Amino acid sequence: MKIYINGKMMNAEEAMVSVYDHGFLYGLGLFETFRTYGGQSFLLERHMERLETASQYLGIKLSITLGQLQRIVQSLLEANALVDGYVRVTVSAGTGELGLPTQDYNEPTVVVMVKPIGDPTFEQWRNGKALQLLQTVRNTPEGPYRFKSLHFMNNIIAKRELLALGEATVIGAEGLMLTNNGYIAEGIVSNLFFVKDETIYTPHLDTGILPGITREFVMQLAKQQGFTVEEGRYTFTQLWEASEIWMTNSIQELIPITSLLDAAGHTKQISEGVAGHYCHQLAAAYRATIQRKD
Repeated sequence: MKIYINGKMMNAEEAMVSVYDHGFLYGLGLFETFRTYGGQSFLLERHMERLETASQYLGIKLSITLGQLQRIVQSLLEANALVDGYVRVTVSAGTGELGLPTQDYNEPTVVVMVKPIGDPTFEQWRNGKALQLLQTVRNTPEGPYRFKSLHFMNNIIAKRELLALGEATVIGAEGLMLTNNGYIAEGIVSNLFFVKDETIYTPHLDTGILPGITREFVMQLAKQQGFTVEEGRYTFTQLWEASEIWMTNSIQELIPITSLLDAAGHTKQISEGVAGHYCHQLAAAYRATIQRKD
């Protein structure tokens, strides 16, 4: 695969990052993942805004603009013979002395990668996924809120727990983490929504969850559709009583959750085992937005 690194397009196996890069030494860096539709990066402005805000907080001088990034993505799609793809932008702090930083980072390492992306059939999407409660606790944010940072160990530990469950859970399930106070937080790679008594609920950012771009966009769409949306702190018991559940991320959009599993292995079917009314309507609104941008 061809990738972009610090102004150059090259084969992935040729790319190198210094061992003195503080992203390698201290995990000091950020990333964004998004997808393209018709060669256009969806919600790229919002991804760039999140990246720029976090970069400023960390003292990383972002050396790439919105327009440059869009052109890089289009060039990578063409170089890799892809019509559309999964895109990851990584901004690492760049090289520095061994030891904690004493000044800002003016020469970050910027890497852009793409890979093929495939969408499920409507039937696969409608049948949804399982959501498995995990023992792994969501850690606290790095700063005033959670950055989409290179500090991804908590998520990886959660993923390893999910994989270790084997036959005790459902193949392809997403894992759900709680806060250390026992409130529902988010999935390993997704934000959470649920419906109860005609109200859509999602954990508040003060639970330490990632301020997901798709989460924010779906909340906006829900309000435009006339739905009541509330953010707060909710328990797993409240989630267990939900009539609908779905997850969101920028690659898979809205993901219906059709079965819920607790830590003891008990399973509950959600919305009769298929995507529910609210999820259907919001997914349709989401896709309609994409079509208008094509």
